[in-house]
Amino acid sequence: MSFCFSQEQIIVNDVPMIKYEMLEKKIQEEKEVLLVLNFWSTTCAPCVKELPDFMEVNNKYKDNPKFKMLLVSLDRPKDKDRVVQFIKSKNLTAEVILLDDIKRMNTWIPQFEKNWDGNIPVTIIYKNSEKVHFNDGEMTKTELENIITKNL
Repeated sequence: MSFCFSQEQIIVNDVPMIKYEMLEKKIQEEKEVLLVLNFWSTTCAPCVKELPDFMEVNNKYKDNPKFKMLLVSLDRPKDKDRVVQFIKSKNLTAEVILLDDIKRMNTWIPQFEKNWDGNIPVTIIYKNSEKVHFNDGEMTKTELENIITKNL
């Protein structure tokens, strides 16, 4: 299973809800790309604030076959409709998944990054499935672009 990032606007009516193991598998499958993974939620003000910059960067690089952006929503599964509405209203062009694994956060958060305290936003960048950058908190467009440029 692979992600398709070539569309101008993703089909948002079905945001997949997945467990941590599935996300980990997807990261491992993306061997040929620089993968920008952004953990966020619709109720997190700093997350919402940085998303327009992330979309600008995504739109700039989305035609590059070596680049992918994946937005990992930590909203509750029962709030999926709100996530879908948010994607539409904010015109999010990167693929969005809902990580339906809140009960096991203490298990999977350290798997991503031992220094992650669980707060969001968090951005993790992988190159060839290996973590090359961890950003705890908001990220500026310039910071994001610099890391992409350095690793792409």
